[in-house]
Amino acid sequence: MKPRYTVVSSFKYAIDGIIATFQEGHNIRIQAAGGVLAIALGLIFQISELEWLAIFICCGLVLGGECFNTAIEHTVDLAMPDRHPDAKAAKDQAAGAVLLFALGSLAVGIVIFLPKILALFH
Repeated sequence: MKPRYTVVSSFKYAIDGIIATFQEGHNIRIQAAGGVLAIALGLIFQISELEWLAIFICCGLVLGGECFNTAIEHTVDLAMPDRHPDAKAAKDQAAGAVLLFALGSLAVGIVIFLPKILALFH
């Protein structure tokens, strides 16, 4: 008989996955710190609702992307325990996707916060 999944169990599994990603990877902790910094700056500079929306979307994309990257790394390691060029390519591409999310998020942060920071010095 198949196990019965509920909404509560689905959330529990998802939270377990997020916790596991934080426990085993330093990248997601650095990315989360960047998100906390962006939120702190948003509070300090009292950014607009649209700017908050951009910050939250960027944080979700970067952290979610890192969870996907970690899952892909585990899957590739399980399927191909020995070194293989295709396994390396899959892992590099997943990491590249997170880098693109992070660079896009950095650009959003610069557009939102740089003018506000520069205004402090003028």
